[in-house]
Amino acid sequence: MQFTLGRAGDALVIAVEETRLDAALALTFKDMVRESTTQEGSPVILDLSKVEFLDSSGLGAIVGAMKLLGPERPLEIAGLTSGVRKLFRLTRMDTVFKIHDRAPVIDSMKAAE
Repeated sequence: MQFTLGRAGDALVIAVEETRLDAALALTFKDMVRESTTQEGSPVILDLSKVEFLDSSGLGAIVGAMKLLGPERPLEIAGLTSGVRKLFRLTRMDTVFKIHDRAPVIDSMKAAE
């Protein structure tokens, strides 16, 4: 799974560099979040600006990542495409996550796979 790690202020930014986050990538995504969040930074912002398709497994993986981080380290979502935004609205996940309209400006980045 392609992703980029970066910082925006005190937040850790995980930018998903895939067009799909579905059942095929859900487990890999959760492992990636677990490994990536060993770095300090609160909150964690998940940049989904390149994700055009998200299914229930992908959404479940995002919820699982939120639970993994716990309440002391909130997971925020940024840069939703129109189809993914619609799914968040239909499932009412837009009331669970803080959602930013745009991806954050990243101070520093590191590509990862």
